[in-house]
Order: sequence, then structure tokens, then C-alpha cells
Amino acid sequence: MRSQPAPALPEFDDRPINADMDVWAEVGVRQAEAFEPGEEPMVETPPRNQAGRIARSTAFFSAATAASRVAGLAREVVAAGYYGISGPMSAFTIAFQVPNLVRALFADAALQPAFVPVFTELLGRKQYREAFRLASTLLLLITMVLGAITALFVLLAPVIMPVFAPGFEGQILELTISLSRVLFPILILLGVSGIVVGILNSYDRFGAFAISPLFWNLTIILVLVVAEPRFHGEDKIYAYAIAILIGTAVQLAIPAWDLRHTPFRFSWSLDWRHPGVRRVLLLMLPVTISLGLINFNLLINSFFGSLVSDEAPAAIDKAFRIYQLPQGIFSVAIATVLFPTLARFANAGEIDNLRSTMANGMRQILFVLLPAAAVIFALSEPIIRLVYQRGEFNPAETSIVATALFWFAFSLPTNGLYLLQTRTFFSLQRPWMATWLAMIDLIVSALAAWALYSPFGVGGIVAGTGIGTTAAVLAQAVILRREFHGLELGRLLSAAIRITIASAVLAGVSYVVWKGLDGVVGRSLVGQIVSLGTGLMAGAAVYLAAAWALRIAELEQIMRLLRRGR
Repeated sequence: MRSQPAPALPEFDDRPINADMDVWAEVGVRQAEAFEPGEEPMVETPPRNQAGRIARSTAFFSAATAASRVAGLAREVVAAGYYGISGPMSAFTIAFQVPNLVRALFADAALQPAFVPVFTELLGRKQYREAFRLASTLLLLITMVLGAITALFVLLAPVIMPVFAPGFEGQILELTISLSRVLFPILILLGVSGIVVGILNSYDRFGAFAISPLFWNLTIILVLVVAEPRFHGEDKIYAYAIAILIGTAVQLAIPAWDLRHTPFRFSWSLDWRHPGVRRVLLLMLPVTISLGLINFNLLINSFFGSLVSDEAPAAIDKAFRIYQLPQGIFSVAIATVLFPTLARFANAGEIDNLRSTMANGMRQILFVLLPAAAVIFALSEPIIRLVYQRGEFNPAETSIVATALFWFAFSLPTNGLYLLQTRTFFSLQRPWMATWLAMIDLIVSALAAWALYSPFGVGGIVAGTGIGTTAAVLAQAVILRREFHGLELGRLLSAAIRITIASAVLAGVSYVVWKGLDGVVGRSLVGQIVSLGTGLMAGAAVYLAAAWALRIAELEQIMRLLRRGR
């Protein structure tokens, strides 16, 4: 599973999409630039008089994202309390993932990075009428195309859904089919949203886009709380599907309303022969393939999970939400900060600086993700208990989800390296290489899950994800080492050994402190917060002290980065 940053059911996702898609969408503009023959890649440096505005926009966006993550956590907690990881919740998980796969191929995540370069180019040439005609045509075109796809899927759902849930049968399969029919119309809403948000971003309007995920989460919570008591038995899960549908409509309505503050004016012109339409469709191709691979990776876990038990797909999904939290906070942040620098060095042909920057980023990612993985190894069960165990979510389900989270930890550091090295390929204007490597990840993950699901259950399926990620990272490293004539592997190995030692100390201290307090303060909500929170803080303090004692250079680098951020 690729983690993407995110906007999206990511680390307590703030939008209805796998977090990792954010990463591919962000780099999609550079994919588009690379796809245009004869164009020189360009990295823009904002003028000084724009620095304050950019800083304020970044601060607002960060605050909105943080608020959305908190709301997303609340949404996950509420849903877990109502449904646990029961069969109906697994049916919902798969019913939601399938339209998300189609959405990745045709809707906002693929459309936006392909549309924005073409639209802004027309605006830059002051061809406003052509730009508005292009946007209007695409709005009408995607509404019709995605509407037809939705209608076809609703009709053929009894044939399509069993392919993605081969272990489901009887009532649980019927529920999966029915839920997918409720959820699939989000495809149309998200397709329109991709163009609307692209228009706003082209005019440097990010506020509505930043807050819409927050309202997506809040709307879902509100509708779920109001609607859930009105259903009975297994039908209660329909309240969640309806809440997702209404929340997605609200998420579209907020940026659509903000269009009033731009010069854009919609027209009922379906000029499908417009040259810009063809360019957008061509630029979508590498992004679409990459996002499709990401979502197929997600579906692999649910596919094999359905063969293990009715609860397995939901258990893996719940664990993935928590796994995404350190991934989204740390590795995505580091890769995002370094990406412009990587692109600048690549464009200037400064290979030594490019290699050094990437290698330094790899060490920084290990510095933050190895200890995060160590925490999960040591405290996966108390973490799951605190976040999810209430209402219908019982101790037996906590054990299943904790097992999945434990095995996810193995892929946490390598997934961070995968993300940074993928960005490096984009900085080199090699998007198709990244796509082929994503294919390697998909194939190896699928084969490993197929081999391990029967003897090891949920743990084997999730371990397959780590095996696939490791294979992809090694393949990336081999290619980049050849490109850069080295990757500073000696320094990387030295740092990894010292960071691993410090992380082991962190895990031991965190577990001992948690275990000692757990028997004293008990397992009430407050007691769990005290024992787990104290264990984590003690472990973090010891880790920083160990890193200082071991003279891990990345500690000082990150401290400088934080000081610069202030």
C-alpha cells in the first residue's frame, strides 16, 4: 500500500481516498511537464514579495489539515464504536474501495494534475475564453462519462463485486453489492471536484479546498450519529454509506461555491474537439496508471482478506489508518520539502548535489520512521485498544487489528524510502520508470500475500505489503545508484545501525513504562491515555538522548529544519 499523503481516508484520512494519492497528484504536474515534448522543465522560485503570502497560505493549509486529521480520527472512532470490524464493516470497506479505484483512474486524483498545467497555460497567454471553454467542456464531459460508468456499474454490480471479494458469499456478498450501489455515485461528485479545485488552485485560491476535507469528516459524523439509530441489524451499515455520499456532496459544494470569487464563468459548451481536451487526456495517462497501481495494491489486501474471514478486510483497513499517521506526518513532509531542491539540481545537471540531497533525505526518513516502527512493534495492542475499543469494537477485534498493525510496521521505513526515491525519479523527469517500479511492488505484494494468507492469515497478507515495498525500494536503489554513480550507502548503513539501536531502546522503555502504569491506572479511557501517553513520552525522551549520545547527525539536521520552520 502506498501511502500518500494524503488529503484522503489516509492516516485518519481527511478525504475519501488513500493518502498516498496526494503524493502522486502533487507530482502529476511534473509528470505532465515531462510528457510534453520540446518543453524545458522549470522550477519556479517565488518572488520575495510573495514569500509572506505563501507562508500565510502554508500555515493556514497546515492548520486546516491538522483539524481535518483530528476530525478524521473522530470519524474512525465513531464508526468503530458502531460497527467494530464485523462482516458488514468489511462489506463496506470493499464496497468503498472499488469506486475509489475507478475514481483514481478517471476522477479528481488523475484529472486535477493533468488539467491544471493546460488551464494555467491558457490563462498565462490571456486566452481566457479558451480556458473557460476547456474547463466547461471537461465539466460536462466527465459528468456524462462518469455518469455512464456509474450507471453501468450499478447495473453490473452483482457481476463485478464478487471479483473483489472472492471469499464472501450469501448475505455478506449481497450487502457488499448493495453498498457499492449506494457509494458509486461519489465518482461523479469527485470527478467534478477535480476540475473545480483545479480552477481554484489556478487562481491561487486554496482556502476552500483546505477546509472541505474537514467538513467532509464532520458531515459524515453528524449524518452517521443521526441516521444510524434509524436502521436495524446489518442494515445499520447503510447509515455509513449514506453519510459518505452526503459528505462527498458537501466536499464538492464548498469549493464550487468559492468559484464565485474567480473570473471563471461556466458555459454549456461541449467542445470535445478542443485541443486542450486531448492534451489533458494525454497528460492523465501516467498519473492514471500510477494511481491505479496504488489502489490495486489496496484491493489486494481486501481480496485476500475476504478469503481469511469476514472481519479481515475491515481489520486490515483499520490498522492501515493508524499506520498512515507517521507516514503522512514524517515521510511525506520530508519528501515534499526536498522535492523542489531535487528538481532544481536535476534540471541544472548537478548530479553530486542531487545524490547528496536524496541520500540525506533517506537518512532523515530512517531517523523518524524507524522509531515509529519500533513504537508500533512494542505497543500495537494498547494503541488499537485506546483508539478503537469501545461500543461494538471488542477485545477480540482489538487483537486482530493489532496483529495487522504490527506487521504493517515492517514496511513503515521502506515505504518512506520508496516515496522519496519516487520523487527523485520525477525530479529526473522519469515518471514512467516510477510507474514500472510501482508495478513491481504490486506484483511482488500480490504473490507474497497469495503465499502467506493461508498459513498466517491477516499477518501474512500485511507482511506481503512489506515484502513488495522492500523489493521496489531495492530496485529503485539499484537504478538510482547507477544513475548517480553511488548512493552514499556507507553513511546510510552507519546511520541505520545507530538509529536502530536508539529505536530499540525507545521500544523497550516505552513498553516497560506503559506496562507498569497499565496495572496501576487501569484501562478506563483516562487510564489508557495516561499509561500509553506517558510510555510514548518517556520513550521519545530516551530516543532523543540516545540519538545525541550516538551522535546521530540527522537529529541536529531536523532540529535546524524545525527552527527554520518557525
